Amino acid sequence: MFGDIPGLASPFAELRRLEQELDEMFGSTVWSGGIRSLPPGTFPAVNVGTTPDKVAVYLFAPGIDPKTLEITLQQNLLSISGRREVPVEQNATYYRKERFSGEFRRVISLPEDVEPDRVDAKYTDGVVQITVQRRAAAQPRQIEIH
Repeated sequence: MFGDIPGLASPFAELRRLEQELDEMFGSTVWSGGIRSLPPGTFPAVNVGTTPDKVAVYLFAPGIDPKTLEITLQQNLLSISGRREVPVEQNATYYRKERFSGEFRRVISLPEDVEPDRVDAKYTDGVVQITVQRRAAAQPRQIEIH
């Protein structure tokens, strides 16, 4: 489907070349897992999606007791903080350590039309789902022509 055209480099080969140049320019610590990965120390990973009536935030927090999380919403800023402890073998020599351990805090800017009083949070299988309703006045409405 994306075969090479004679005399024209593959677009994916160009992206790999650009990624290598960026790694060389900034060093391997900026994007240690590749150009699409989060900066080191960013925890937990977050997905945010919207519909006309709500905003859904998914926080990927395996191994964290949900009762220890502090979730606040002030105006349109959602703050999530907590602590994750990862057991460490004291006598081991680690060649790579990718699991985050320690305190974390994520602040997510939500759309201006969210309702801070209409928030729901659920924890299932290591994923925190936070749903924030949007103001009804801000939702598009169909206007009938008479």
